[in-house]
Amino acid sequence: MFHNLCVFCGSSFGNDPSYIEEVHTFGKTLVQEKINLVYGGGNNGLMGELARYVLERNGEVVGVIPKKIHENVEHLELTELIIVEDMHERKAKMYERADGFIALPGGIGTIEELAESLTWQQIGYHEKPIGILNSNGFYDPLLTLLKHMAEQGFLKENFLENLIISDDAQTLLQAMKQFKPISVNKWS
Repeated sequence: MFHNLCVFCGSSFGNDPSYIEEVHTFGKTLVQEKINLVYGGGNNGLMGELARYVLERNGEVVGVIPKKIHENVEHLELTELIIVEDMHERKAKMYERADGFIALPGGIGTIEELAESLTWQQIGYHEKPIGILNSNGFYDPLLTLLKHMAEQGFLKENFLENLIISDDAQTLLQAMKQFKPISVNKWS
């Protein structure tokens, strides 16, 4: 079943107002599909905007936040807020609670979380779907880099077939619900 989706996205808004519009469209789709949001627990930027948008439409939102960040930022009234010791525990708890992962536009933290979920899938720690909402081609440079890694022999090319990419929230979520992982033996 696909009930809880972990979303990685920016704690900033970025320079293009269309990112906020995409977050609203994505949030609306989550609520319509009755998919709970699991995220980093922050109040700022796209992540805060997504949480507020889902909550305002009676969706469920679970935030996972490290104690150090919790002590220094204002909070939203979430369905559930889990306070953990550090960033490693935060990611482990988010991954545990999620049935899949999606990256929306964001910065270094978003890339790091996406890369770790891909790494864990690659070495067999999970077979959950991983998606990228490629708003306005935001992730095109990363997708080019991943293809380059495969061409240079640092990544199995068929592994990239497990990555679900779309610029449309509805299409992306439907593909994630229907995900059947392609088995890739990293070590052969």
